[in-house]
Amino acid sequence: MTTTRRTALKGLAGAFALGAGGVHWDVAQAQPAAVKRGGTLNFAISAEAPHYDPHASDTYATLHLAAPFYSTLLRFNLAKFPAVEGDLVQSWTVAPDLMTYTFKLLPDVKFHSGDTLTSADVKATYDRLRNPPQGVVSTRKATFSDIGTIETPDPLTVVFKMKAVNAAMLEHFASPWNTIYAAKDLATDPASPRTKINGTGPFTFVEHVKGSHVAGKKNDNYFKKGLPYLDGWKGIFTLQAAAMLNAVQGGQVLGEFRGISPAERDRLVQTMGDKIRIEESSWTLNLLVCFNVDKKPFDDVRVRKALLLAIDRWGGSTGLSRISTLRSVGGVVRPGSPFATPEAELVKLPGFSKNIAASRAEAKKLLADAGHPNLKFTLWNRNLAMPYTPAGIFLVDQWRQIGVEVEHKQSDTGAYLATMNAGNHDVAIDFSNLFMDDTSLGLAKYLSVSRAPENRSRSKDEQLDKLFDDHMRERDPEKRKALIRAFEKRLFEQAYQQPLLWWHRIVPTHKVLMGWQMSPSHNLGAQLEGVWLNA
Repeated sequence: MTTTRRTALKGLAGAFALGAGGVHWDVAQAQPAAVKRGGTLNFAISAEAPHYDPHASDTYATLHLAAPFYSTLLRFNLAKFPAVEGDLVQSWTVAPDLMTYTFKLLPDVKFHSGDTLTSADVKATYDRLRNPPQGVVSTRKATFSDIGTIETPDPLTVVFKMKAVNAAMLEHFASPWNTIYAAKDLATDPASPRTKINGTGPFTFVEHVKGSHVAGKKNDNYFKKGLPYLDGWKGIFTLQAAAMLNAVQGGQVLGEFRGISPAERDRLVQTMGDKIRIEESSWTLNLLVCFNVDKKPFDDVRVRKALLLAIDRWGGSTGLSRISTLRSVGGVVRPGSPFATPEAELVKLPGFSKNIAASRAEAKKLLADAGHPNLKFTLWNRNLAMPYTPAGIFLVDQWRQIGVEVEHKQSDTGAYLATMNAGNHDVAIDFSNLFMDDTSLGLAKYLSVSRAPENRSRSKDEQLDKLFDDHMRERDPEKRKALIRAFEKRLFEQAYQQPLLWWHRIVPTHKVLMGWQMSPSHNLGAQLEGVWLNA
């Protein structure tokens, strides 16, 4: 293993670490002694991606389909999470003022097309992420808006110069969504990654049969010599929970890498015994109640606030945690993480009181004052059994208790996202799909829609935008925490959208499946390069 230099800035109460350093891959050292090569991994994907472009997506279904075909500059080291390591880079340096990031790329990295990766490809990729051309969507636009210029002094060097400090920028470079595309492909058609795959990842694309599966095969020219271990993989779309469980139990698939419910876990353990491996973790993911502020009467804050006040999150947590992946009550930051709002403060915010009778009385009054005592609307939802369906049923019942009549309408992932992205919903169950706890990521979804296309409430709030920007520049942990609290208070008082409950991750895999690593995010670890079969 090449010796490398690594330093860290111990800022922000240990919430994350920024550093300068590098990693050289040495497969001989990293490879387990008993690894077995070959074979095809079949695993379940519980939703089908609407397209192939991670830049434009915030559903895990896109990553579980696309990640094995691509690489990123950096990535998270799951054994030392949230530490980062190199993927396409051999080393990097960060200026002390956090205003310059310099990456040295690995040499002789090939795209699946045969073209050699250069700094021009990285620049084209990040230009697309921070300033997407017309007709291209980047849900990371706000994340990378602080990048000023991207310089390419030579084919293996990329220099990012910032307009402003982003204390978690290094972690953002490790995002699994920032897949590197070929500049030539983007020049020909900036939207091509939606329908065509050409990456530098451990597997090459074989086929995508809609409604059935996606498949990849070993990339013989992969730049990490000796990897991947598998000959190939097949992600089988199992949109119904029963079908997924039957497939796991019967061995048609060896795992489901998103997460299952406690009841599903118990069934697999009971029927499979020591053949199944169960891993559990808290989850950087929540469901949101999202109001379309462009639609009446949801342009009225009184209506939005009333509907949030009617939800008994604390009781819901107890009941839903028994039957679904929903568990923890929390605000905009994952409960238990460094910047999370303590329960004593959370219960003072609209929608989080433990006195549900008083909250519902206030909700009824607000609806009457707004002229909607007998409100009716449609709740738009995803047709995933876990946990979208139980969440929708729960919300319909909660709103019934203040006299509101709700039609619960569910659809597959593509139509679900298209409807919300087009603003054709009234109220929806949305999601905040994170890969780390840093608030520069978690709060971005709530910015004005002009800055954050993933804000499906379509709200515009300059006060929230300013609080976000101020907190991004702040490096003192306590001052940053105060800005986060102010952001959260403003968001919940205006009631554009609000977390329902945070998830708990339970992942089942057959014990013959080796090398896969658990983490607090189902967006991480999807490249599959280190996975092998002990069979």
